[in-house]
Amino acid sequence: MIYLMRHADAVSDEVDPVRPLSAKGRDQVARVCKAVQKAAAFDPEEIWHSPLARSRETAELLAQGLALGARLVPADGLRPDDDPARVAGLLGSEKRDIAIVGHEPHLGLLASLMVHGPSHRTLHFPFSKGGLLALSRKDGAWQSEWIVRSP
Repeated sequence: MIYLMRHADAVSDEVDPVRPLSAKGRDQVARVCKAVQKAAAFDPEEIWHSPLARSRETAELLAQGLALGARLVPADGLRPDDDPARVAGLLGSEKRDIAIVGHEPHLGLLASLMVHGPSHRTLHFPFSKGGLLALSRKDGAWQSEWIVRSP
């Protein structure tokens, strides 16, 4: 399984240019953890996250909230405007369960690229802040399994 999660709500640039998570964002991650715990359907070996604070914090809270043994990995190619084809290529050969915490529009384009292929590069899966999408691969093709939308 590949899990794609958009970072939770962050404070504005005016409040803090680093843009850490807001209280609302921390609550969003806690709610996602509760939803995933009920389903018992989330156990990645690694959690890749962008280098931006809001993504890193979301990944940390997710790992803590679910008591995961997953290794947190800061990864290149996960910023909002990065080309999703690079990450899709890495995931194409990945055999482990991996979670990716990133940003829009990158995640929506990545999900579309994985599910629909490069001929549909303009399609976009919309991710709410704190939203989590599970993708599985069957017969070489990715398909969506479930989604958690944060409040």
